[in-house]
Amino acid sequence: MASKDTFDMELAARQGLEKLGYTQEMTRTRGLFHILFMTLAIMAVPYGLAAPIATSLVGGGPAVMLWGWILVSLLTQMLALSLAEICSKYPTSAGAYYWCYRLAPPRYKLIFSWIDGWLNLVGNWTITLSVTFGTAQLIVAGAAIYAPDWIVTPWQTYVIFLGVTAISCGFCLFFNKYLPSIDIACACWTALGIIVILICLSSKAAVGRHSASFALGGFEPASGWTPGWSFFIGLLPVSDSLFRVSDKNEIHASLAIVTSMAEEVHNPSHILPRAISYSVPIGTVSGVVLLLPILFTLPDINTLLQVSTGQPMGVMFTLIMGSNAGGFGLWFIIFGVGMFCAISISCAASRATWAFARDKAIPFYGYFSPISTRFTDVPVNALLLSTTIQLLLGLIYLGSSTAFNAFSGVAVMCLGASYALPVAISVVGGRNEVADAPFGLGRSGVIVNAIAVLWILFAIVLFSMPAVVPPTQVTMS
Repeated sequence: MASKDTFDMELAARQGLEKLGYTQEMTRTRGLFHILFMTLAIMAVPYGLAAPIATSLVGGGPAVMLWGWILVSLLTQMLALSLAEICSKYPTSAGAYYWCYRLAPPRYKLIFSWIDGWLNLVGNWTITLSVTFGTAQLIVAGAAIYAPDWIVTPWQTYVIFLGVTAISCGFCLFFNKYLPSIDIACACWTALGIIVILICLSSKAAVGRHSASFALGGFEPASGWTPGWSFFIGLLPVSDSLFRVSDKNEIHASLAIVTSMAEEVHNPSHILPRAISYSVPIGTVSGVVLLLPILFTLPDINTLLQVSTGQPMGVMFTLIMGSNAGGFGLWFIIFGVGMFCAISISCAASRATWAFARDKAIPFYGYFSPISTRFTDVPVNALLLSTTIQLLLGLIYLGSSTAFNAFSGVAVMCLGASYALPVAISVVGGRNEVADAPFGLGRSGVIVNAIAVLWILFAIVLFSMPAVVPPTQVTMS
């Protein structure tokens, strides 16, 4: 009976995809937990909150880190629900740009779809670059725990980045059939890692413990902005994290990235929207559990901000644990999350590249759209294109770290805009096209959609701002 139900479900998914205009080329191997764990792997909450902690400290400290995380999570949940509704109606790996094509008036279908497709593709490439390069910088921070006098050069960082990218690409190429299991392993690693960090920081607290008033409400902005705007500047890591997957906004960018896996998911009309909508609450809770012990045991903020590498996470853990070994152990947990994230997001980016090539929207689409017959269910050429783009963009770091660091903001702005466009088109059209969506929002849909679009517009403005004023060559976005 179970096999018959599975066959019927697969047949329905295949027929549904054909109604959307595509032929089933991938094998559907992922269920709810697989795709949910992949979403959480890309969000990489511990990595996204801990790695760019310096920005939150500059923006105001504990209050920004905790309440900013909760605020961004609530706003992003509106986006998650909006995307889940549309995704349930049009579950295809083409994702947001296909939604624009189906939702927009006939006169504007192609132009909206083309614009959204390139926004989404550039966002996928640059956010994957942000994760892989951020993981390389994390390795530098880990090495600094035992070699604090090491002055890393840009080319050394780039070589480490090459290694991280090679590992991520290798997993996507040679171990594709094991990726669902790797996502499950990531979920276990992350959950256990957060518990270990909670216990270790709470029990050790080598530099002392703070009062609840400081941990929950301490606000000491050092950005140069007015206090109110400084709070929002401190949300940059929060929002990046929730837009990914290397700071808070980036975490949440993972919301629609996983839609590129739609054609590898069983019963995608039901599974994908649930995975998208469940991921934000789960990520929010895990983020709070991670942040609380950090805030109650936080070392001197000025000491952390004076770290020469600009990446104080390793120093923070070392000071709290009171030993290099303790600090390195907690760093390794975050590093593991970063590597899992790099693998999952590289896989998703390759699918986004393949889907756009399949629709003949990129140059040499005939070369990048085939699925490999040697490597089962792997769009090899699309994967190599996505990887090559990352390697080329990474070269910018050798000439200007300031220009390179802007890519994190570019990724969130591009992905955010690509998500907001189909939602906005749906609202302007009276939401008629999603009235029969399997994952419907009902009467509350207009309000939810409006909040989601306004939040994205605000986030785009936010990411255009320098973290510190007056800006310098280093701090200017």
